[in-house]
Amino acid sequence: MKQYFLAGTAIISSFLLNACSTEISTPRDLRKEAKTVILADFGSAEDLRYIKANNADIDIQNGQLEISLKSADNYYAGLTFSDKTPWDWSKYDSFGIAMDIGNSGTESVQLNLDVKDASGSGFTRSAVIPVGEATTYYTELKGRDIDIESGIRDNPVSWDFDGTKFTWMWGTEQLDTSSITEVSLSIISLNSDRDISLDNIRLVVDPKTYPDYLFGLVDQYGQNAKTSFVGKIESDSQLKSAAAIEEQTLSSGLMPDRSRFGGWVDGPKLKATGFFRSEKVNGKWSLVDPDGYLFFSNALANIRMANTSTVTGRDYPQASLTQRTPDDLTPEDSLGLNPAPKAALPSRFTTSNLRLNMFEWLPEDDDPLASHYGYRRSVHTGPVEHGETYSFYSANLERIHGETSPASFIEDWREKTLDRMQNWGFTSFGNWVDPIFYDNERVPYFANGWIIGDFKTVSSGDDFWSPLPDPFDPKFAFRADKTAEKIGQEVNASPWCIGVFIDNEKSWGRMGSPESQYGIVINTLSRADVESPTKAEFTRLMKRKYATIGALNKAWDTNISSWSDFSNGITLSDHSEAKQVDYAILLEAYASEYFRIVSDAVERYMPNHQYMGVRFASWGMTPEVTRAAGKYVDVMSINEYREVPQFDRWDFLEELDKPTVIGEFHMGATSDTGMFHAGLVKAADQADRARMYKNYVNTVVDNPYFVGVHWFQYIDSPLTGRAYDGENYNVGFVRVTDIPYSEMVAAAQEVNAALYERRYGDLKK
Repeated sequence: MKQYFLAGTAIISSFLLNACSTEISTPRDLRKEAKTVILADFGSAEDLRYIKANNADIDIQNGQLEISLKSADNYYAGLTFSDKTPWDWSKYDSFGIAMDIGNSGTESVQLNLDVKDASGSGFTRSAVIPVGEATTYYTELKGRDIDIESGIRDNPVSWDFDGTKFTWMWGTEQLDTSSITEVSLSIISLNSDRDISLDNIRLVVDPKTYPDYLFGLVDQYGQNAKTSFVGKIESDSQLKSAAAIEEQTLSSGLMPDRSRFGGWVDGPKLKATGFFRSEKVNGKWSLVDPDGYLFFSNALANIRMANTSTVTGRDYPQASLTQRTPDDLTPEDSLGLNPAPKAALPSRFTTSNLRLNMFEWLPEDDDPLASHYGYRRSVHTGPVEHGETYSFYSANLERIHGETSPASFIEDWREKTLDRMQNWGFTSFGNWVDPIFYDNERVPYFANGWIIGDFKTVSSGDDFWSPLPDPFDPKFAFRADKTAEKIGQEVNASPWCIGVFIDNEKSWGRMGSPESQYGIVINTLSRADVESPTKAEFTRLMKRKYATIGALNKAWDTNISSWSDFSNGITLSDHSEAKQVDYAILLEAYASEYFRIVSDAVERYMPNHQYMGVRFASWGMTPEVTRAAGKYVDVMSINEYREVPQFDRWDFLEELDKPTVIGEFHMGATSDTGMFHAGLVKAADQADRARMYKNYVNTVVDNPYFVGVHWFQYIDSPLTGRAYDGENYNVGFVRVTDIPYSEMVAAAQEVNAALYERRYGDLKK
């Protein structure tokens, strides 16, 4: 077998071979059916000429491309097809790329499809390829769905086409189709090799579309109204019956090897301090529960109503609403339903018919279920900037439990959720559990908070959620203090609180280039000291190191006239190794000040509770920032959305030697759920999802530095996208109807029953 192999570290770039090859000749103005433009059919070795492989073996067999994707020590693998000049597909008003992909292995594989144009803009879409014969996968490049901002992370299928759509992940939707330069297929962080086949890469031009694909999507229970699936609810009586059947299985109480706090009673008993702490035992980091037992935090995160609502497309005059104040400590997306005042109801108006027409049913104002309307005063992504929301999940809880006193169904939900956590074997709650669980004294939890306010900010150049705080602005320390004070009041020195997370997935920088790694420094250096306290600190540090501007110029190979000019802001056109040495110093100084201030605030108001850090996104952290965090946090926290964490990517944990929690991970599927988007990591179906869940958790449990792994999240995202940013993922352990996914429950019970033996079996009494 002739093999083509190219080692590399970046996602492979382009793909599409001869874009000017075979094309049906029907005149454009006479076309009524979709036509096909063949790009590559792998009829001969000639079709390999533009392909580059990255950690993959490729060969043509039986008229198709056979691809072996390598996992060992490889974070990325895949292949690229590229031509010598960009492809010009601008003559097509509506078209996309299609290809036939098969999977001859024993496990599903998630493939990312990346397309870029000559400007560098691009997008990533993704699909899961289940084990089996080849079928068609496609993505739209130009057309109606590309032009629509629906407020849904990925829309339902708009093409009347026999194939599976690559779902939207991130990037730029509107590409310059006159200069497509790169298209690639790739995988990230496999836990085993995969073998797939690829054939018939083609453009599909003028496909048939569904004119009403965004109309009538949601039924009265928040489910997909247009399709059937196992577990779909058709009536209130069926909903109540399903809930009653489940409750009969929820035998209360802990698994037999657990302490009252969920620690491991069959292991050694260490020093009991009355609060959670961490300790290294026989070379493995561990949390230790208040009674002194080894503790590993396997948890579900985001158990609250805040992210269960979706935008309806209606609004109220802003004067009729309560507006945010400078003293607010909770971001908009972390609030509960936050309904508009009743006095505002008569003035309600429609702002987006597109959104409003997605719903088959919304309650009238005099309907008892109208109490599940809410309001968002700001929206991160979507067709509206603010507006009314509705929580079908909350409404379903009332349908199930009834209401004997105002919102009594929430108390019923709280108790059932506690029963589930113990029955399913979870040792704690994860981040973003509603404070109503803080005094439960059955399941330990993590408290959380955000530092928001009118302090100054800095930018990494990639501020996805928001700019970063300027920790050298005294207002930041003041707001950090207020946040810690509030959390301390909520926790009230409870021994059931394991620790506290502050902030989440900030854009600290990412590896790959000086601009992305040191964006905070480069952007801040361009600002004036008088407007940026962080810039003023950077100036002070460089003056201390170099004393004279001439010494700095010599090191940096620059021609800055004076320290005054440096203070007023400098724009650097290149980033030499000498500059990067100083960038690293400045970035670590910036991050150290942030973590010092927050650590001090947590220590001041919660001296007995662990500071769990900032929940780094694994793609958005740098060595300088993690080193800074390691100096001040008790436990590191990192969100890692991959098939499994590849441990060669986590070598820095050995250097830091800090206990670490995976703050978020998930897998999802669309084939048997009625959902439009599987999530960041994709499975073929619920059984495959459960298999992947077990692999991930056990991989983390086996690592000596990890002391916890938290699934995100407890409840599926709303079908039409959560109100703040449109996420519409199948990532819950329970559906919008509060019915659990039985496959996931069984997987959790299996993993959790063996959790402590697997982690600490050599320490068993």
